Amino acid sequence: MRQHVFIIGSKGIPAHYGGFESFVDRLTYYKKNGDIQYHVSCLADSDQWNKSEKVFKYNGARCFRVKEVKIGPAKAVLYDLYALRYCLRYIRGNHIEHPIIYILACRIGPFIGWYKKQIEMLGGCLYVNPDGHEWKRSKWSLPVKKYWKLSEKFMVKHADLLICDSKNIEKYIRETYKAYHPNTTFIAYGSETRETAQNRNNEKLEKWYQDKDLAPNNYYLVVGRFVPENNYETMIREFMHSSSEKDLVLITGIEWKKFYDRLKKRTGFETDKRIKFVGTVYDTELLMKIRENAYGYLHGHEVGGTNPSLLEALESTKVNLLLDVGFNREVGKDCALYWNKSENNLAKLIDCVDDMSDEERELLGKKAKKRIEKWYSWDYIVEQYERSFIMKMEYGSVASEQV
Repeated sequence: MRQHVFIIGSKGIPAHYGGFESFVDRLTYYKKNGDIQYHVSCLADSDQWNKSEKVFKYNGARCFRVKEVKIGPAKAVLYDLYALRYCLRYIRGNHIEHPIIYILACRIGPFIGWYKKQIEMLGGCLYVNPDGHEWKRSKWSLPVKKYWKLSEKFMVKHADLLICDSKNIEKYIRETYKAYHPNTTFIAYGSETRETAQNRNNEKLEKWYQDKDLAPNNYYLVVGRFVPENNYETMIREFMHSSSEKDLVLITGIEWKKFYDRLKKRTGFETDKRIKFVGTVYDTELLMKIRENAYGYLHGHEVGGTNPSLLEALESTKVNLLLDVGFNREVGKDCALYWNKSENNLAKLIDCVDDMSDEERELLGKKAKKRIEKWYSWDYIVEQYERSFIMKMEYGSVASEQV
């Protein structure tokens, strides 16, 4: 019997955006079980809506477009609601039995109670990925933060299963909402575990190094969204306090100019020639090679679950220096080094890493790569997801063996 899974909450596939989009792309690409049929909502701007097919196939998934409504931050809420309505109509119209609605993130909590009744009437189940602590993000105003927290509460209350991509998130859900007796399981985010297709002397890579005045194995790397909760200020200030003769390369889009100006004022990084904001890199193969050639990787994320950029760094970069919070330590374990936000803590760690032997760096890199390949490969993660979809109400200890 075919199991239909309707995925709502990502901007859609093919992936051109962030974590959820890449997750859905890989989930469908690495599909193993022929009894699962995926249906994926895809956000369409006016141009896409007018010029593209409303329904199309990608990675074997049936993808349907939902027209974007531009009304500020609330557009994401409307997008999820419209996608959910579409799914319910499709399920009714095609007499689909025991469907699963899988919603990524907790944007529509205040409305989910009514929709949950509709899902139950159709014999379906509601799965939710609660994502990270979205309500903690500094970009949101206080009213928006309050909405996110309330929405999370209702999504947890009505979900048949909450799939958490971090053990720390799962623990938070269980403890915070224990009155609802939430049914949870842990399935991490995945990572590619293949070698890059590019050779070290690839012309594109060499040109990138030349344009940015960089050299392989002579830079520390940061890759991530340009937001305060990723601790750019601490990483930059601490690197400036270190004695390293290497560069600090920050691959990020500087969309938030006020934050960029604030960083300049507080750190004075423009006077340090080692600090280099180099923009974004959307070429996947090029970015993988840049990671591989980094001397070390700095990771300052402290909001969210299993972070995709951290997995990619552990897979590719020999030495990884991670902010010591639960989300990062549960992924890195003893395959990484850890720092806190105390003054000179990271600076001293950078100086120590500069003095590491090649053998020490190689050993650390091999341990990290082995961990990612064992517990975070897309093959493994997709296997866990498919088990949860097929087992339905028999959740048991899905992925509980992961350590």
